[in-house]
Formats: sequence, C-alpha cells, structure tokens
Amino acid sequence: MIKAAVIGVGSMGKNHARVYRELSGASLVAASDTNKSALAEVSSRFGCKAYTDYTEMLRKEEIDAVSIAVPTRMHSDIALDCIEAGKHVLVEKPIADSEASARKMINAAAKAGVVLTVGHIERFNPAVSKLKKLMTEGKFGDVTSIMARRVGVFPPRIKDANVFLDLAVHDIDIFNHLLGERPREVYAKSGHALNSGREDHAIIALTYGETTCVVQVNWLTPVKIRELAVTGTKGYGELNYITQELKVFESNYETTYDSFGDFVVKFGSPREVVVEVEKTEPLKAELSHFIQCSMGRKEPAVTGEDALATLAISKKAIESYRKDRVLEIKYDS
Repeated sequence: MIKAAVIGVGSMGKNHARVYRELSGASLVAASDTNKSALAEVSSRFGCKAYTDYTEMLRKEEIDAVSIAVPTRMHSDIALDCIEAGKHVLVEKPIADSEASARKMINAAAKAGVVLTVGHIERFNPAVSKLKKLMTEGKFGDVTSIMARRVGVFPPRIKDANVFLDLAVHDIDIFNHLLGERPREVYAKSGHALNSGREDHAIIALTYGETTCVVQVNWLTPVKIRELAVTGTKGYGELNYITQELKVFESNYETTYDSFGDFVVKFGSPREVVVEVEKTEPLKAELSHFIQCSMGRKEPAVTGEDALATLAISKKAIESYRKDRVLEIKYDS
C-alpha cells in the first residue's frame, strides 16, 4: 500500500485527493495548501490530515508518493523538497516554468533514486491509446498531418500561464507520443485578444520530418472543444478527447493513367469504422500508473525528459511568435 499526499488542493489537486482515496493500492495520508478553507474541505471529505505548511507534512507524516498541483512557478521548489525527502513525485504539467528548473528536478530525482513523472494526462486517455496502437500497426499508412483543437473559455484558476503552457503542452506531448519523435522546427502565431497580460490564443505548426502537426488553442471559444485528427495515405482518424470517441475513415482509391498518360487517383466512398474504446477516467489511470511506478512495478509512461522536451517546444513556440519566424528546436540532453 502506497501512502500518498497531495500538495495544492485547488480544482485539480482536489481530484487527485479523491482518486487516491478511491484507489485500492493507495492510502491518502495528508494534504497541504495555504488556502485553509479548501484544505479543510478536502481533509473533511477524504479523511486525511491537513497541513498549511507542506514541509511540516513531509517531516511528520509517513509518505511514499506526492502529487504536486500548485501554480507552475512553484513546481520546482516544492518538487525538489519532496525529492530531497525521498518521496516519489508526480507534478502537474508543465513540469516547471523553465528548462533549467526542469533539469534540476530530473537530476535530483535520478540522484535520489525516486520516481519523477509529470501529469500529461491525455497520455492516459483510452482513445489516445487506441489511436497510438492503430498508427503503430500502420492503419493510416504514412501520416502526413495531425491537427488538434483545444479551445474554450478563460479558466479563472490559471494564474501564471498562457495558452502555450496551459493548453498547447497537452497536444504537443501527444504529437510526440503518437509519432515517437520530437519536432525540429516550429512556427507560431498568437496574441492577446481579451487578456492583455498573457497570450490567450495561438496556432502552432510543428515539423516532424515528413509530418506536419498543427494545434489551435485559445481561451476565447464559448464552447469547450478537445479534438484531434490524423491524416495518412491509407485513411483519416477523428478523436474526441472529452467523449473518448474515435472514428476511422479508411481510404478507398485506385491509381491509374488517363488517355493522355497523366497520373490519376480515383477516390471511392471511404469505409467508416467507429473504433471500440473502453472508456475510463484518465486521472484515475494516471494515478494508478504512478502508484505502480512508486511500487517499482512499472517505469513512468511520462518521464521527466519527455516533459522537459514538451516544455522546450512550447517555449520555442512562444519565441517563434514573438520573433515572427520559423525556429529550429534544439533539446537539452
């Protein structure tokens, strides 16, 4: 049984506490937050001890694993304290507010021999897992493009991130995961439509060899949309992150030459397949996996290096927008 704790019990951290309470392999020992009312609610609801000072919690409680769900600027300092205390750590995305801070976390976890993983939760969406399997099997042939949309209204809970670091990191990580590689070039357009302090809309184009990936993100659209589409030489797939639905349209065409000797492709009606997906709560799958990693039974699906690469890509996208040009991406190694 893994003894777990949560640092930061806002909207996301509260759900971490709930899931730890529900998992058979975990016991929720304690929670920490400087917001006393939110902390009292979680402590009362889930029957765990409450601490306004997380360092006191780390000293006094027997804890094996910690979820960190605090503002991004605080990720590194808190994670390093937990790692130094010998705790396995899951930190919410993005891994940190800078690549240098992320590297410190990765190095510290390796030195301490503890697990460090990052909450790129869409990796645990069952529709994504099914899509990855189909792509690996060659269902789509050569993938020419992947397009994602992650849009909705401004979230008041976000205090220190723009749409690049709050939203786009999800799909950038999924692009990397689906293709099994990292992009080499990026170009982004963005702006401040409603929020003068932070970018609230962006379109990001990433080049992965012969495949182009594009993600649209914003805090402007009055409806919440979370979608991804894959186009390949053998077919097309549509994924809905929210409903966990996946459709595949198998291409039906033949190639020939016309009477003038010109190459012609004739398309017939595609075959539509609704892929069976066993729906599950991604957060529960993510934390269950973290518990297994903390027990030494599995290796993290999302490593610190994965999360650092996603952060680097997102930062380079911001730089591309501000310089208004295509930029090459180089990775810390």
